[in-house]
Amino acid sequence: MADRLSALLQRFELSAQVFHGGPLCGVADVDAQPGTGHLHLLRQGTLAVSDGRGGSMRVEQPSVIFFPRPQAHRLESDSTAVAELVCASVHFGTGDTNPLLRALPTSLVVPLARLPGLDLTQQLLFEEACRPRCGHDAVVNRLAEVLLIQLLRYAIEQRLVDGGLMAGLADPRLHKALAAVHAQPARDWTLPSMAAEAGMSRARFAAHFARCVGVPPGEYLTTWRIGLACTLLRRGIPVKLVAAEVGYANASALGRAFAQRVGTSPAAWSARDGGSARQAVNA
Repeated sequence: MADRLSALLQRFELSAQVFHGGPLCGVADVDAQPGTGHLHLLRQGTLAVSDGRGGSMRVEQPSVIFFPRPQAHRLESDSTAVAELVCASVHFGTGDTNPLLRALPTSLVVPLARLPGLDLTQQLLFEEACRPRCGHDAVVNRLAEVLLIQLLRYAIEQRLVDGGLMAGLADPRLHKALAAVHAQPARDWTLPSMAAEAGMSRARFAAHFARCVGVPPGEYLTTWRIGLACTLLRRGIPVKLVAAEVGYANASALGRAFAQRVGTSPAAWSARDGGSARQAVNA
């Protein structure tokens, strides 16, 4: 079976940074920061979560709480039972150009009882987060990333999202074509070649893809390539090399497609967005 997540995660550099581990007494406000989501792992206690937009939920059993995109929210423990949790900020590379991030809902809350495969991960994560030792930061951050990947895997397998890329990755036929496109963006993809990866006729594939993912296959392919181009440009890779990497014959061809989607040329975008991103990394 084609790996539905690896190419996406490799291209967009998922990372997590744990900033709290242990009991929560009272209230904690989590600010929205550009390009940052948040992951909370509740091991015991009761937690009230409000999102600042009038939405609220009460989590009364060990659970994973995930806000994929920037969202200010408040965590409040029950006065009769201190909540024990680990909290991490999450980054999905270039943010809104990542199709996986765009496909996720505003929040995901999954009880740990439904995630038996996370037992060892969450146990190790709590042990490391609450008892700092040599290499503490590296260990807890990698464990938080593993936890998040396992959550995404579960969301796909259980079809927790009924539209967009997540629905396509959950589809027994479409996920083969999507995985191939993600792994080989430079390939000369056509509707027939994508349909062949899914083992479907061209007409049935096009209709099923649009119904399930929400956009035609060609539009998804272009969006994927332009999003990947943004990632590579932010790394300082020259436009000519980016064009070859993402499936365009030359820099001019990429420039036309890029301008149609982004509204500016790759060079201008790189100087503005990519340059500021590199300065932040090097600061």
